[in-house]
Amino acid sequence: MEIKRIDAGITDVDGVYCCGIKEGKYGLGIVKCKGKVAGVFTLNKLKAAPVIVTMEHIKGGEIEGIIVNSGNANAFTGEQGIKNAKRMAEMLAERLGVDASKIAVASTGVIGVQLDMGWIETTFESIFPSLNSSRDAAHSFAKAIVTTDAFTKEYAVKAGDVIIAGVAKGAGMIAPNMATMLAFIFTDADFESHELQEMLKNAVDVSFNVTVVDGDTSTNDMVLLVATGKKKVDRDVFQQGLNEVCINLAKMIAMDGEGASKLIEVYVRGAKSKEDAFKAARSVVSSTLVKTAVFGNDPNWGRIIAALGYSGADVDDCITLVLEGEAGSVKLLDRGEIMNTRQKAKEIMRNSKEIKFVIDLHKGSEEGYAIGCDLTHDYVNLNAKYTT
Repeated sequence: MEIKRIDAGITDVDGVYCCGIKEGKYGLGIVKCKGKVAGVFTLNKLKAAPVIVTMEHIKGGEIEGIIVNSGNANAFTGEQGIKNAKRMAEMLAERLGVDASKIAVASTGVIGVQLDMGWIETTFESIFPSLNSSRDAAHSFAKAIVTTDAFTKEYAVKAGDVIIAGVAKGAGMIAPNMATMLAFIFTDADFESHELQEMLKNAVDVSFNVTVVDGDTSTNDMVLLVATGKKKVDRDVFQQGLNEVCINLAKMIAMDGEGASKLIEVYVRGAKSKEDAFKAARSVVSSTLVKTAVFGNDPNWGRIIAALGYSGADVDDCITLVLEGEAGSVKLLDRGEIMNTRQKAKEIMRNSKEIKFVIDLHKGSEEGYAIGCDLTHDYVNLNAKYTT
C-alpha cells in the first residue's frame, strides 16, 4: 500500500486540537489529544524534570493532553523543577477536566534555571481559549516549541486510510542516543499502547537515533506518539508511514543544526554486520573533521577513512567511496584505489546543499546509515553566547 506525503499538520488528525505562542526566547504550546500513547526518551542519566514526570504519566498507556514550554529546559532544577513540571500538568488537566497523570509535559532551552511559573501560568490562561483544530493552530504550536531552530519542522503522510502527522524541534545538542530535540507524532490509527511502543522504537532507531548534529545528548529528548483510535490500518503499512515521518523530521533537524549550511547523509553498505554498518556511518557523520571539511567544500576523504578506522567496525583498506550531491556524483576511492577526481568533487560540494557519502566496506552484505550536518562558524558563535 502506498505511503503518500500530504499537506497536513497535526490538527488534521481527528481528535487533535492545539495552540501556542512564542514571545522572544520563550514559548508555550498546548495539545488536547485523547488517545493511546507511547514514548521514547533521552538516555542522558541527568534527565530533566519534565522527562521524569512524563515517563511516569504515560505508564498507563493513555493520554489526554500535552503542554510544552521553550526557552527553559527545567533540567538540573531539583525538587522544585519536579514540582513545576507537575504544576504544568495540573494546569492543563484542570482545564480539560482530567487527571494530571494523563498529561505529558516537555521543556527545552537553558539547563539549570528554574521556570518562570508566573509567565507560564499567565500565558497558559491567555492562550488556552484559542485551542482549536485549524492549520494555523498546528503551526502556532510548531513555532511555540522551537529555541535556536531556524525553521519549524512538520511532516505528514497518508498510510492507507490513516494520517500520521508529526512536529519536531531540534537544532543543537543532538546525538544518537534518542537524538536538545522534541518530537510529537499524532495519528488517527487504532493501536494499543504496547503496539505503538514497539513501532515507535523501530521508527526512532532508523531516524532520530542515527542523527548527529554536535555529539551532545540532551537532558530533555522526548518523542511521543499518540493514536486517537479512529481508524484501522495494517500494522506493517503504519510502520512504514511512521518511519517516513520520523526520518524526514530527523533530516529537518539535521539540516537545521545550529549554524548548519549543508545536510550530510552517510550510507554504508557491504558491512560484516548491521551493527558495523551503523557504527561506521555514525562515526563518519559525527567526525568534527568531516563536518568542517564539508563546510569548506573540501573533499578530504582521508578524514572519512580515519573515522571508519576508529569506528569499531571491521574495515580494511579495500573501501569504495562515492560522493553525491545535487550537482552530481563522483567516485573518490574504488576498492582502495585513489581516483583522480578531487577537482570534480570540490565542484559538486560547492554547488550542493545536501551531501551524501556512499561507502562500501566490501566485508559482507549489511547496510546502515546516519544523518548529520556540517560544522560552521555560526555554530561556535551561537553556542559561545547561548546564555549571554
